[in-house]
Formats: sequence, structure tokens, C-alpha cells
Amino acid sequence: MKRINGKTVWITGASSGIGEALTYALDQKNCKLIISSRNEEALKIVKNNCTHKENVIVLPLDLGDFESMVIRVKEALSFFGPIDILVNNAGISQRSLIVETNFNVYKKLMDINYLGTVALTKALLPHLIEHKKGHFVTVTSLMGKFGSPYRSGYCGAKHALHGFFDVLRMEHEKDNIDVTMICPGFVQTNVAKNALTANGSMQESDDTATQNGLPTKVFAKKMIRAIERKKFEAYIGRGEVKGIYMKRFFPKLLHKLVLRSQVR
Repeated sequence: MKRINGKTVWITGASSGIGEALTYALDQKNCKLIISSRNEEALKIVKNNCTHKENVIVLPLDLGDFESMVIRVKEALSFFGPIDILVNNAGISQRSLIVETNFNVYKKLMDINYLGTVALTKALLPHLIEHKKGHFVTVTSLMGKFGSPYRSGYCGAKHALHGFFDVLRMEHEKDNIDVTMICPGFVQTNVAKNALTANGSMQESDDTATQNGLPTKVFAKKMIRAIERKKFEAYIGRGEVKGIYMKRFFPKLLHKLVLRSQVR
């Protein structure tokens, strides 16, 4: 197991939630950090909360702006040199029924959660190939492994990430490039509040499952352990993680249990 201490790590979605907690945890491990999101002011606050501010660079990034990714990568590489780990963490959730959801909502979910992540990954990939090392860490969800009502577009985008990164792992193992998929269950973030509703507006309300989820600080520690062990996939949560194994062995039972719970 290779320690993450001192590595150069680029984190998207670092202005809040999992990305923010991961930034603080890696700051304590003397990592050189590039933190990105659309909210530059929030990123500056995160940086100021770090102990080693001199090792933290704020780089604003909009995953919906596909054409800017090559430029953003060049900027990122100019700060500390080669990047050891890219953490694809940024994304947005959904809370709406299929029949009521505008098609543009699905497009936005795919643009941000899937295509934006693919665009950034592809822009950085040649540099990792050149240096014959690197690690893509992509935060998907348990919803990338099985579905749940009100999350159809979110589930679709997260499933797509698994397909893409499984292939990237296969194609570039020869280049000493690793891929880890982090699949959170319920975590105490603003994911529910920021989720898109049927017309594209934010839900702006939390849910009990999210409120009772893992604290982000605890999640970040477990996530770092999975990265250091270079796990293919890591399922991090509480009882909801059992859904992964039920989907594999008892799919009809999982179907009934998820319908019964109806967590919105």
C-alpha cells in the first residue's frame, strides 16, 4: 500500500461536502493540492481553512465547459508539475419522477456528472501516459450500481461513469495508471438540497437519510484508505451498502425493499 502523503492531488467539487473534507484530510498529509469548483469564493474559504495554505492552489472549473478542459489542465500542471491523482468528485443529484422531468434536466445531469468528467479526464490522460504513472479517483455513488426512484438521470450518469472508467483501467494498466471508483452511500452533504427537480430548479430541502449519513470527515478517511490501497471500487456508507450485494444476488428482493423505502 502506497501512502498518499506528499502527493500532488487535484480535487474537483472541493468547495463543499466530500471534496472539502478530503481537502482538509489531505492537507494534514502534506499533499500539494489543486482545488476546483465553479464557486471561487467558497474555494478560497476552504484554502484559508487549511494548515498548509502555501500548498493549496485554487483553480475555478466548470465541468459544463468542455472546451476549457485542455486549458485548465495546462494551468493545473503549471503549479506543482506532474499530477499524481485526479479526484473527479464534482457533480449534481436529482429528485424527480421520470414522467415529470424535463429532458433538459437529463441533459444537464449527463453534461455535468458524466461528459464533463470524461472531458477533464481525457485532457489530463496524455500527461499521465507520458509520465507512466497516475491515478484517477472518481466519486460515483451506490446509485452507479443500482437504481432508486426520483434519481433516474443521476443513476444513468453514475452508471455511465463506471462503464467509462472500467475501460480506462483496462486500456491503461500498461501505462501504470490506476482507477478507483468511490461509491458513497448517504453522506452528510448538501447533495439533496442542491438536487435538480423536474423543471431544473434546486430542491433546496434536505432528507432524513442524508442527515443521518456518514459525517464527511469520517468518509474522507475511508476514501483515502481506498485510494492508498488502489481499490478498483470502494462502497462507503452504512447499511445501504448491502444493496450492492443484494443487486448481485437478490435483485428482485432489492427492488421490493427500495420501493418500500421510497427515500426521496
